[in-house]
Amino acid sequence: MTGLKMTTMTIEQMRRAREQGQSKTDWALLRQHGRDGFEPEEDEDSPDATLLMCEAVEKRRAAQSTQRIDKEQVAIRVDKDILAFFRATGSGWQTRLNAALREWLAAHSHTV
Repeated sequence: MTGLKMTTMTIEQMRRAREQGQSKTDWALLRQHGRDGFEPEEDEDSPDATLLMCEAVEKRRAAQSTQRIDKEQVAIRVDKDILAFFRATGSGWQTRLNAALREWLAAHSHTV
């Protein structure tokens, strides 16, 4: 990792820095690297970690591609308390929110 400055931050500190515009990540460059199929250099301190990270990314991409077949990403406004409730239920809250909307639709489909 020659030439990189390492810092230690908590996830919350990173989120705050990003929200305040203090992130130094070049997102455009990272997106371009993704489009170009750029692979990161092996970490000289831990070459196995690089391989494991690449495998994890591939698994995640494969899972996402099968999950998104019938889904569409949208931006909607939801009351804060509703969103807080579903987020408080942990990982998979979007799926549970979708299930709640589907249940409502099934109960009210005769009026639609």
